[in-house]
Amino acid sequence: MSLDLSNYELLWPTPLFVSEGERILRSSNTSWEDQAIWLMTEALAGTTAVADFEEVPRHTGVTDHNPWTSEPVDTGLKAGTDRREWFTELINRAAELRHATAPRPYWPQRRGSGLSHDGSTPRDTRRDFARIISDFADSGYLVEVFGEECVDDPNDLPDASEVIDRRLGIPNLWPLDPQAWDEDTFYGLIEVFHDLVSRPRTRRFHSWNSCGWHHFEFHNGPARVLYRWKVNQLLREAGIEYELAAEGEDLGRLVAVTDEARSTLVHRVLNDSPPDITSGIRHSIALFRGRDTSAESKRSAIFNLARVLEERRALIKEHLGKDEGALFQIANGFDLRHRRADQRSEYDEAFLDWIFWWYLATVELTNQLIASRNLDS
Repeated sequence: MSLDLSNYELLWPTPLFVSEGERILRSSNTSWEDQAIWLMTEALAGTTAVADFEEVPRHTGVTDHNPWTSEPVDTGLKAGTDRREWFTELINRAAELRHATAPRPYWPQRRGSGLSHDGSTPRDTRRDFARIISDFADSGYLVEVFGEECVDDPNDLPDASEVIDRRLGIPNLWPLDPQAWDEDTFYGLIEVFHDLVSRPRTRRFHSWNSCGWHHFEFHNGPARVLYRWKVNQLLREAGIEYELAAEGEDLGRLVAVTDEARSTLVHRVLNDSPPDITSGIRHSIALFRGRDTSAESKRSAIFNLARVLEERRALIKEHLGKDEGALFQIANGFDLRHRRADQRSEYDEAFLDWIFWWYLATVELTNQLIASRNLDS
């Protein structure tokens, strides 16, 4: 079997689609096909993939026949192919799927007389965010916290505004009204909904009195990955220099955007540091990159990193010799740690950024030296 993937487009990040697909394939649950259909409905544009999946026989050895003749129907699939094999190939080849993109500008947008996403007219970012939340709600991602109406179970549902108010301290934010938000409310909602979304991995249709879909088996992990991906894409396209953190003490909180190299450095230090310093490292990074960070917060972040390096001073000296003193001269000679009268304090805040990244890179270097030493012993 070789699937034709040319008609399928991903709406999700590829690793998330693969991980959720592999979880379904590991399942022995008899409803795995329904879960696969739900995943493809969410993660792939249109209904083509679901239609192709449903045309495949359920079990190996089943042959489709034309009802008007005795001849078998040519499905274009290798004999013996069943739905599990079809879905397995789709997941295994997910890296080949192209991502759905916005259509090229239409006539009114090219003429400048309509809302454009190509930069000719400013985007209404808050309205676009509200649309993202509406899509999540329609897919059942808020059911775990907001509840879900059912004609057979008319219980009182939680007040969604109160749920948000308890977290954000601002009342009457649901239903969403983007026109009423100031900047702090907008950014606060971005962070709150990161913590509220949870993906339903199964759903069932309740036909009685046109009740609709009901959602079950919630998991916030994949929902938050998808949420960060969508919201960060929105912020990036709007030119907003914040993103939702994907790891660390500030997971799911807005942090300053950095270049790819520094993002990779943060990832390595967060994941490769020994347990005895992990908490301090997480706290330092959160202090430094938070949206509300200050010069004082950055000094505190540097102080925490310097303390880690002080504990590793013998290791640094072993590999750098007498030059190791230069590493600590700046921290001791400037108004960073000890706050003595003889320390220099008149310097641009950009200096704090430079020393933070230098010290964080040195922590990562010492992590590698320690790991190498442990391998040799």
